[in-house]
Parts: sequence; C-alpha cells; structure tokens
Amino acid sequence: MDDLNTTAEKIKTMDIRGAGRIAVAASAALRDYAMTLKSLPMSEFNVKLEEAAKTLVDTRPTAVSLPNAVALTKRHSSTNVYDAIDDIKANADKFITNAEQALDKMGKIGAERIHDGDVIMTHCNSHAALSIIKTAFDQGKDISVIATESRPRRQGFITIKELNDYGIPTTLIVDSAVRLTMKQVDLVVVGADSISVNGALINKIGTSQLAMAAQEARRNVIVAAETYKFSPRTLLGEMVEIEDRASDEVIDADILKELPNVKVSNPAFDVTPAEYIDLIITEVGAFPPAMAFTILRDYLGLEMEI
Repeated sequence: MDDLNTTAEKIKTMDIRGAGRIAVAASAALRDYAMTLKSLPMSEFNVKLEEAAKTLVDTRPTAVSLPNAVALTKRHSSTNVYDAIDDIKANADKFITNAEQALDKMGKIGAERIHDGDVIMTHCNSHAALSIIKTAFDQGKDISVIATESRPRRQGFITIKELNDYGIPTTLIVDSAVRLTMKQVDLVVVGADSISVNGALINKIGTSQLAMAAQEARRNVIVAAETYKFSPRTLLGEMVEIEDRASDEVIDADILKELPNVKVSNPAFDVTPAEYIDLIITEVGAFPPAMAFTILRDYLGLEMEI
C-alpha cells in the first residue's frame, strides 16, 4: 500500500500530471498493489481493492481518465484471489499498452488535419495534442507552434521544451495574449481531461478562451482525447467536478497573509461548449462532438461502474 499511496500523492501534488499519464500510473499502481494481496480471502481482497481504488480516484476529481482507468483495471468476475489478480494484471497491462498505442494512432489521424505552413496554437501540456503536432512535423510539413504559458502551473514551459527539443519552431505567449495572437493562427489543437456525453470539453483552465477566440476568428479547434477520457457519469446528467487548487499556486502564502481582504480562486479546469469544437481526435477515429455518446456506447462501454 505504501507504493500505491506514493503514486496517489504524486498524482495529487501534480508530480504526475496530464490525464493520460495519471491514468497509466493509477492502473499500474492498482495492479501492483493487487499482486501483494495473494494471501487474503476473497471477501477481504475485494474490500482492500476497493479501498485502494478509492484512494487513487479521490486524488483528482476532474480528469475522468483516472476513475475510468481504475474501473477498467479492477474489473473482474473471479471467485478466487489468484484468478482475480490474473484478471486485474491483464486488465492493467492491456490498458497501459492501449494507452501507449493510442498516442501514435491519434498522431497519425490528427496530423491529416494539419497542412503545410500551418501555425498551430496549443495550451497546457498534452501528450495527445503534441503527438498530432509532432507527427505532422515528421511528415515533412513546415509548421510552427504558438504555446500558451498556461498559468498558474506554467505547463506551457514543458510544452515549449518538448517542441524545442523536437526541432519545431515555437513561440511562447502569456495566456492573456490568446485573442490578440489568434489572427496569426491556422488551427488550435488541445488535449482533454474529460469529455461529457454532449461533447463539451473539460480541460486546463484557459482552454475555453482559446476556443472562443478561435470561434471569433473562424479558426478550427481540434481536441485530442483517448476514448478513456469520455465521462460515463455525464450520461445521467452528473456534472464534471471542477477542481479548485491551493492558493499558493497563484500567490505566495506569506504575501497573501498580508492581504486580509483578499482571497484566491484557483480553478484548475474550465468547460468549453461543444459548439466551439470542430473535431475530436481519438485512437479509433475522428468524430464531431455530437458523437460523444457513440464513443461512450461503442468504445468505452456504458456499463462501466465508477
């Protein structure tokens, strides 16, 4: 349990960040923990497994990839511990392999939407979005990227480092320069933390302003999202919870102490309506937001218990 708790803490503190990376880490942690429970009776095994699953899921409330990964990993119908562990190990190994392959598949599908000479704007640090951009570059397309700073955690710094090391010309802008800069852009490509049944996107705070500016400038917005980032709970009308993080990510705690009349709101995500999104790229194909239900039904599975 120590290793699982360590992973949970790293997810909570964003040492492990990014919806896809969080999902893979959680699946692996639950698999490895289950393998330590061989000596338990079946009833106690299931209790311990559920407790561990809850520990992981409770770390970050917004990115649906986390509960989806945990639900897919823990699923078994065995009546003895050894078979249950075999099922869980197989589930985790399949999920992790599929997650790794999904990036390559999304890259190839999404790169077809990028043209030679395009200037692409991206936000935060998304492996899925970067896979599309890098694949287009590998195809010999003359592209460049405008990346946002992505405050307050400045994940954009990670993005520009990755793009720089890949040899892709990149410009860093502050988040508030998005509308001004959008006229230079041909296409917006972002990742996803969650996608609801109506096709709305929940992603890093500031994503919605990119989409709104793109709509105004008549630029297309593409979202890169593995199928496990679609939210089954939204089928029943449940809203995706927006995580509010600590104020010291925005302003130093000592400074805030000197400002007794000031409080800090630090939402980590926002919601982009489906009408601002032109296409969602997944590992199984490209879909308009209106087909989010199809992804949930045909590829993720409506029977998921999360």
